[in-house]
Amino acid sequence: MTPTPSGAALPPDWTTVEVSRRASVADDIALFELRPASGRPLPPFTAGAHIDVRLPGGAIRQYSLCNDPAESDRYELAIQREPAGRGGSQAAHAHVDVGTRLEVGSPRNLFALQAGRHAVLLAGGIGITPLMAMAAQLTREERSFELHYSARSTARMAFRERLAEAPFAWRSRLYVDDVPSQRFDAARHVPDPAPETHAYVCGPGGYMDHVVEVLHAKGWADAHIHLERFSAPAERDPGDAFEIQIGHDGPVIAVPAGQSVAAALAAAGHAVPLSCEQGICGTCATRVLAGVPDHQDMFLTEAEKAANDRFTPCCSRSRSARLVIDLAR
Repeated sequence: MTPTPSGAALPPDWTTVEVSRRASVADDIALFELRPASGRPLPPFTAGAHIDVRLPGGAIRQYSLCNDPAESDRYELAIQREPAGRGGSQAAHAHVDVGTRLEVGSPRNLFALQAGRHAVLLAGGIGITPLMAMAAQLTREERSFELHYSARSTARMAFRERLAEAPFAWRSRLYVDDVPSQRFDAARHVPDPAPETHAYVCGPGGYMDHVVEVLHAKGWADAHIHLERFSAPAERDPGDAFEIQIGHDGPVIAVPAGQSVAAALAAAGHAVPLSCEQGICGTCATRVLAGVPDHQDMFLTEAEKAANDRFTPCCSRSRSARLVIDLAR
């Protein structure tokens, strides 16, 4: 991913913002309030949306918007410092403060609220961020919901004070792992499925896997379970070498074991747009014309993966000796 050189024109859907406030909302979690640097209105967003942020040093990372979408004059992000991460959170915590100018992409939503009678919001740790926006929007629209939020400890629970004072406080149940009587017990606290009820789950991988397992055990249908993951599995199968062909009559490009399709395409002069580079955001999703992909992303649904007509070249590979793709998107 190549950062925009200093002074270069921004992509048309990007905006320059300025940090107007920074605050600690839990141990190792900082809240950043962003306002437009130009005075022009920010692009609107809906609950569950995220934005790309170009951080000092050029890295681009995705962060969920956690304020009420009705607050059109600002974006709020809560970023957890991850010492073992890819460096984005450390750059934000070390180098972003009030007055810092950042470049951000337009909001995108892969975790949107669905129509229904009731919503069950399930958050673990920093996964509370998109669900804060959901709770605010659902409250404003006078829709029924419940929020279950668990953290390792009170000190690591983001937005604890805001949640206590929120108009939806009575709908919220908070849990902490370090107090046995206050731990989240998914089997006990996750409700049974009901008509026109949707569950929204966001948090660390282990938390999400456990909650989804419980949802399935209780009979929830996949169509009513909506997930937002912040990171991909630590290890992926590097796979065998194969070939990528661009169109049925286009060039054939070798993809060696251990190299991503996106990297092989870029080296051959056919770069695809990238953002998360982990198979989470869907920015690079590309149409498949022939062959069988080896899906290793977390963006496509199981039904979409079974259709084998799209794949994510940033991380997925091929089960066929050759995969024919359409870069016209």
